[in-house]
Amino acid sequence: MKVNWKDHIVSTPDVIRGKPRIKGTRIPASLILGYFAAGNSIEEIIAEFPDIDKVHIAACLDYARELAEFEVAA
Repeated sequence: MKVNWKDHIVSTPDVIRGKPRIKGTRIPASLILGYFAAGNSIEEIIAEFPDIDKVHIAACLDYARELAEFEVAA
């Protein structure tokens, strides 16, 4: 599923101290990634957080991918 994370992940200083979160929620992207890393399935994550769907999970993964590609200029 091709998703642009910037359409679904936001960061504002007044909500959860500016941590990147799923738009329209107080659910941090890092929390969803942690559940995924712990071996939870997409269905289990959605059951735990009914305010999100597969698109939001894909956005979290795309966000993590972009962070992992970050390079420091020499």
